[in-house]
Amino acid sequence: MKMRESRVLKKLRAGEVVSCFKVNFGDGQASELAALAGFDCIWIDREHQAQDWSVTNAHIWATKAHDTDIMVRVPRGSYSDYVKPLELDATGILVPHCMGVEDAKKVVRMTRFHPTGLRAIDGGSADGLYTNLDFNEYLRQANQQRFVALQIEDPEPLDELDEIAALDGVDMLFFGPGDFSQAIGAPGEWNHPKLVDARKRVAEVCRKHGKFAATTGSIDRLEEFVNMGYQFVSVGADVVGVSTYCHGLVSRFNQETTAAQPVQGGYK
Repeated sequence: MKMRESRVLKKLRAGEVVSCFKVNFGDGQASELAALAGFDCIWIDREHQAQDWSVTNAHIWATKAHDTDIMVRVPRGSYSDYVKPLELDATGILVPHCMGVEDAKKVVRMTRFHPTGLRAIDGGSADGLYTNLDFNEYLRQANQQRFVALQIEDPEPLDELDEIAALDGVDMLFFGPGDFSQAIGAPGEWNHPKLVDARKRVAEVCRKHGKFAATTGSIDRLEEFVNMGYQFVSVGADVVGVSTYCHGLVSRFNQETTAAQPVQGGYK
């Protein structure tokens, strides 16, 4: 027996570009819909969203059913907050606000098995096939087929970016433009020189150390990000899509009903 292979890692290791979609809605059906559309990875959020573990589990089941990877952004907390998504068989975790190399080392220690780290071992959960996966194979395959991404979204870790990217056990550095723009005093200025330079640097450092660069941004800028060296790009979110669709429908409805000529309780 073996653990389900990561679709994301397979494509990244082959030099391909991975598509990702963020799901904010607290229901696995939203993730299943996005998986059915063909995205490589679904990103759900436990840093900002109030999703309990049963909801997280539903998202994971929904994506696995369609051979789609799922990345869980974890809250900063204890090792249990980091490893529980992996034990539920999430394909990867995204750890927000990595602030330096010592911070990154602690994450690796908590989320990777021997010989890379000292992640707490159970093996009786979904990722270990409920003890049906050989103990040593479980450790080996988990280190190989599950990814750990560190989010670079503050100026502080830039001074140690090379050291962070060089660490064994770190697969991906994810540049987060939202919080980074706020941290440099330019909220929402996506073309601010400091933000552009930092985004480029993350990609360059990843390439230098054989790691994968990830970011989020508009689909209209996808070619730019890929040319910059990003292989993992999150290009949309369910809340944006539904909101845009609803606003469009209401606008059209109001236009058409205003243009129609009402007659005696009805329309012509």
